[in-house]
Amino acid sequence: MREMKDQSRSRSGAGRRGPARNRTTGFTIVEMLIAAAVTMVVTAATFTVMNPAHGIFAAQPVAIDMLQGARVGVATLAEDLLMAGGGPYAGSLRGPLGDYFASILPYRIGNLSPDPPGQFWADRITLVYVPATAAQTTLVDPVASASVDVRVAGAPGCPLTPSGPLDPLDPLDPLDNASCGFKAGMPALIMDAAGSWDIFTVTGVQGAVLHLEHRGGDLNKAYGAGAAILQIVTYTYWLKIDTAADTCQLMRYDGDQAEVPVADNVVGLSFEYYGDPTPPQLRPGSTPPTTYGPRPPALGVDNPSDSWGAGENCVFTASAAAQFPRLDWLGSGGDDGLVKLTPEQLTDGPWCPDSVSPGRFDADLLRIRRVRVTLRVQASSPAFRGPSGSLFVHPGTSTGGERYLPDQEIKFDVAPRNMRFGR
Repeated sequence: MREMKDQSRSRSGAGRRGPARNRTTGFTIVEMLIAAAVTMVVTAATFTVMNPAHGIFAAQPVAIDMLQGARVGVATLAEDLLMAGGGPYAGSLRGPLGDYFASILPYRIGNLSPDPPGQFWADRITLVYVPATAAQTTLVDPVASASVDVRVAGAPGCPLTPSGPLDPLDPLDPLDNASCGFKAGMPALIMDAAGSWDIFTVTGVQGAVLHLEHRGGDLNKAYGAGAAILQIVTYTYWLKIDTAADTCQLMRYDGDQAEVPVADNVVGLSFEYYGDPTPPQLRPGSTPPTTYGPRPPALGVDNPSDSWGAGENCVFTASAAAQFPRLDWLGSGGDDGLVKLTPEQLTDGPWCPDSVSPGRFDADLLRIRRVRVTLRVQASSPAFRGPSGSLFVHPGTSTGGERYLPDQEIKFDVAPRNMRFGR
């Protein structure tokens, strides 16, 4: 009995001391360090996956701009190269300009910073052609100075232009073709069958009278009445590198006062020329009278406007009984029959119209039938360009990866349609 009371008292005492303690829930320091390490690994992996996508996203617009700049440069150059040498389609001097003078020049001509004649620059080119125009006629008065007022003939193909106030009841009454479509600001070419040529700017029009201002230096020669006068296009393409402004552009110059950028971030531009290896030949009774180049005067006849002998010009020499090509044979051509023309061949003469003409050019330029263009563009931002070397003309700060956009180089050939080989 006493034992039972003691056991009861013992159990009641245990109840008064309270419930037994349970183990506390949570993380130990080791567990927290492990969890933090796992979190950092997962986060790093996430950023590693996302960072290339961010770089590609940033580089894509720059890459598109590079391709767009190259496309614009190629399209603009190709369009004008195709037109080079296009001549008049009215009057007595119809046909390509290559029948008279060189229409592709490896140097700059015009009013602003012209190059001395007879030079060769691999990174610039001047193209000359007659556009689709009705402004093609002849001189009524001679031209013997760089600034002159001259009358032009109102040929049948000349467009009608207003000659006075328009009469609403008879709009055709005050129209005439006296100026043959020439307008102030228009470039005009004066040329003759002997191969002499000069470019002017029409600075004023009064009826059939044009005021002309010569472009560049002195006249190549004085022109008599009957010489052709035509609207002309001249474009010089060149590479402009401005280190101070950190700009590089493909530029186009109109031969007068306007220089405009064609494409930005162009860091390389070069031209190579391929030509007819055979010397020019006379074609009596045919049109044109030579395979290329200006026709010489008849045997025994002297041209007083140049320094060549009787029956001769820059591409033909003469003996007492016959005329012969002055230019050399350049050997066998490639698959297309053409040979690459070297800078030395294009700067050593003979000179057209002659060696003392202010606008002289090497006669071998008349051989050109194809032009190879190399155009190189770069990323606009230094952040996408790496160290200087074969991949980058202008270095940048990129160390590689998705923000690494090497310069893009494009080569293309253009055969001007007005310089027919073997015509």
